[in-house]
Amino acid sequence: MKIATKVFLPSDTIRKLDALSQRSGRGKSEIARAAIESYLSPDSAEAAEATLTRRLDRLSRQLDRLERDLTISTEATAMFIRTWLKVTPAMSAAEDRAATTKGQERYAAFVERLARRISEGRLLRGEVLVEVASDET
Repeated sequence: MKIATKVFLPSDTIRKLDALSQRSGRGKSEIARAAIESYLSPDSAEAAEATLTRRLDRLSRQLDRLERDLTISTEATAMFIRTWLKVTPAMSAAEDRAATTKGQERYAAFVERLARRISEGRLLRGEVLVEVASDET
């Protein structure tokens, strides 16, 4: 059973209601009823908050994992560079030129292999974890 009622709304709200009614092809009463029910229903607000909280928690966990992975990568790279600098002897000027040329060739090959692995979806991290897991069993 429907009961007619009279409400007083600001003119801008009426314009928005009229526009939505025309765009959606629904009656103003139907739109107003849905809006009022949504406003009066505490479950919808709580459900929306719970959904948002779950999403934020998931994003927070993902960011934590990314931060951990970045920290590990940065530390591993820094440790490698420090060790390499400690154990690599200085070179003469002639050796330095030859090493620079060879280094540029090797770097280009490295970048090419890296791009290929990434485009194929093969990550060394996954391979290492599989190897470690199989060694532990």
